[in-house]
Amino acid sequence: MKASGAERTTTRRRRSNRGDCAGEFLFRAGRERERAGKRGRLRGATRTESAPWLRGRGGQWRWSACGRINAEATGSVETQQSVVCRRLHAGAHLVCVSPEFSVSLTWCGCVSPGPPQPTAPEQIGVHVTPREGGIGGGLIPLGGGGKRTMGNGSVKTHPLRDPDAASMAPSGPPPPPTGPGSPQETLLRAELRQREAQVRDLEVRVLGLEAELRHRTVQVRKLQEAIGHASGAPTGPLGSPSSPPGSGCLLPSLLHAVQRGPGPRPLAKAGVSAEPASSSSLPRQQVGGTACWARVHKNPCSQRLIKAALAKNEFLRRLEDGRVARMVECMYERAYSPEQAVIREGEAGNHLYVLAEGVVEMQQRGTCLGHMHPGTVFGELAILYNCKRTATVKAVTAVRVWVLDRLTFQAIVIREEQARHQEHVRFLRSVSLLRQLPEEKLARIVDCMEVESYVKGEYIIRQGEEGSTFFIIARGSVRVTQAEEGRDEPRDIEVLGVGRYFGEKALISEDVRSANIIAADDAVECLVIDHQTFVQTVGTVEELQEYVAMLAQRDQQRSAQRPQSQLSPVTLDEETTRLMELLSALPTSDPRAHMDVIATLGVGGFGRVQLVKLKDSDVTFALKCLKKKFVVESRQQEHVYSEKRILQECSCPFIVRFYRTFRDQKFVFLLMEACLGGELWSVLRDSGGFQEVSARFCVACVVEALAYLHARGILYRDLKPENLLLDARGYIKMADFGFAKKLACGRKAWTFCGTPEYVCPEMIVNRGHDRGADCWALGVLVYELLAGVPPFSGTDPMKTYNAILWGMERVHFPNEVGKRAEDIIRRLCRQNPSERLGNQKHGVGDVRKHKWFQGFDWESLRSNQLASPLKREVSGPTDFKNFDWFPEDLDVPPDETSGWDHDF
Repeated sequence: MKASGAERTTTRRRRSNRGDCAGEFLFRAGRERERAGKRGRLRGATRTESAPWLRGRGGQWRWSACGRINAEATGSVETQQSVVCRRLHAGAHLVCVSPEFSVSLTWCGCVSPGPPQPTAPEQIGVHVTPREGGIGGGLIPLGGGGKRTMGNGSVKTHPLRDPDAASMAPSGPPPPPTGPGSPQETLLRAELRQREAQVRDLEVRVLGLEAELRHRTVQVRKLQEAIGHASGAPTGPLGSPSSPPGSGCLLPSLLHAVQRGPGPRPLAKAGVSAEPASSSSLPRQQVGGTACWARVHKNPCSQRLIKAALAKNEFLRRLEDGRVARMVECMYERAYSPEQAVIREGEAGNHLYVLAEGVVEMQQRGTCLGHMHPGTVFGELAILYNCKRTATVKAVTAVRVWVLDRLTFQAIVIREEQARHQEHVRFLRSVSLLRQLPEEKLARIVDCMEVESYVKGEYIIRQGEEGSTFFIIARGSVRVTQAEEGRDEPRDIEVLGVGRYFGEKALISEDVRSANIIAADDAVECLVIDHQTFVQTVGTVEELQEYVAMLAQRDQQRSAQRPQSQLSPVTLDEETTRLMELLSALPTSDPRAHMDVIATLGVGGFGRVQLVKLKDSDVTFALKCLKKKFVVESRQQEHVYSEKRILQECSCPFIVRFYRTFRDQKFVFLLMEACLGGELWSVLRDSGGFQEVSARFCVACVVEALAYLHARGILYRDLKPENLLLDARGYIKMADFGFAKKLACGRKAWTFCGTPEYVCPEMIVNRGHDRGADCWALGVLVYELLAGVPPFSGTDPMKTYNAILWGMERVHFPNEVGKRAEDIIRRLCRQNPSERLGNQKHGVGDVRKHKWFQGFDWESLRSNQLASPLKREVSGPTDFKNFDWFPEDLDVPPDETSGWDHDF
């Protein structure tokens, strides 16, 4: 029988095998907590219940309660807040106690024939859960009176609150004596001591097992990394290998709070990269000077199927309509017979597929994951970058698919974006106020302009209104009208078409509109920018005019002087100069013939970094060894050369020092400074997250490094804790420049590269990226340093990218991230790159001025006088204890003799 409302609970009746009680009763304490919360005055209450769930055979339970229930029955299969009463004799008492609640039940009623046996009573107990504040808990045996375990281990008697007990005395024989010194109390005390000793032994054992688990987890992680290295997992030049599916390194959903509880330690995040993209490297045909692609004829039904499939895909539906139309035009057809594999697990992927006819089966490691039917997209990750297929797709029936390869996709999005950008720059050059600006400033303005659409007859501007927005017509035409005295209707002035502009006075100051602007076509599109965004991005018009005059004066001075190299000379300290002179005497072949290898500091998809020491010397270096065969197979030669050129140009205390390169038939080598404080990621992994003081110091070092790079037109593009090293003083140094790129003013980069958790939205959708990509990654870094995990994650890279495209607005910020830290993260991670902190007029300097850095001593940091909160213990130049252990590389790569590295 069930009670209604808050009193509903579960009651079990089971006939006792001794026949001396009414059976078994289950008291759901959680229900009483709910009812106590509703009444608000349960403390001290004493009440006789006649509800069905407290009713026994021939009697009833009397109960009294105080406080909040927090107890668990020993051996109960019910929830934590429940108490099981078993084989209670007539007149026996059950008392449930905890640091926050006590409830007693007294059996009052008839008993079955025959007195209870004079044997030791059965133990009835509850497990008390300790509350905050340190009050202990344990197994509390209960007989005629309640016993309560105190914080010091003693037992305190808990009196029953039952003033009416005399009127409800049982009619049967009295229970066995339970007073002080009785046999029952002696037995229960001995039982309590025994159980407490068992609990202590188990706690010690748990601590030992936890320590062993941590040790074995480290070993498993290192073996997984070694396996990934041996299998050639795709990574950045110094990134860690991709984690195998199910390795336990996937992070919690971005919509849930970050948990710092125990669990498997995460693996290092892996870098990914497509082939370096440039206009010259992409396939194209020339028709009348205009780039075009091979278009494949399709009937309307096929076109609709492909468009519908792309629209259902969470990633591809974010592409612009024009790009989708080009993709549909360029997709070509393939057919597969039953049991034939469309894609194979472990193979490199370069194509996206849309299933047009038939059924295919997905398999992973021989296990069927499901089936796909017509109108489904699969393999879309391959059009972003080089990656190995994580599953096999096999035809179940005869199958027909539409296919698009990565190079064609890149050609479509890059050339269309470049053409759009050039057209918008041409529009800006037609504006008298802007035509003298250099390409860099015009490109910045284009990036922050937004597209607004209007329907025919809609007013874009009304005469007499105050306005602060400048417009350029990108599509359609508009009518200009003006109201005049003595006329009922506004007079038509002119019609403006594509490339014309209006509202330019708003770029100088607030403007009162002198005419009406009305959309004249069904679909009018305008590029718009408001006065505030214009000033934040490139400055006021007066500042721009001064900037143009300064550039003209500089050009005159340059023309009168002797031509010089565009690269500023690198200033080297005396010790660095001495080392470079010493190293220059070594031959260009394998440097390990002249050095002793001490340890491996890190491994990646292309090789490893070793700690080496010059023979007969205590001077140590970090030697980065890249397998030439793997570099060529993944088409990363340009990235390797770029790393060398950029490191040669850099001389910054927050960037690892570069010395020289070597090469042989199997490897190319880069010799660099050894930072023996270890990876920042290892410290973060072991701590679970930093306090704000430590995180602020780390981010400040990164800000200084980015300011140095951005001032020289260099994008880093692979910011993450794994690429930040600590020296012996605890200062951060930026390492691994495999994805860094030198970018001309006003230009953009197009290659998809970086770490999935850190890439910016514009890189995912191939809109081109600039230094705003580093600003986005800086915001993600601040979050990870404070929370212990990145803000964006998923069960596979594509889910991570979709989370990034949704933006920081959907990310949960745990308590470890304060309000000021949250503000700087959100401002760094704006979806529009031109709105990001650090990517506006004053660059990274705006980050230094944010209130999260209020009171931070930047000058002491730059002069290396500021004490680091992460100071590391390093006993000498060969001490590598701050790095993880890695197994030896027994794999000997084949020779690579194509000659791509002849001048490396």
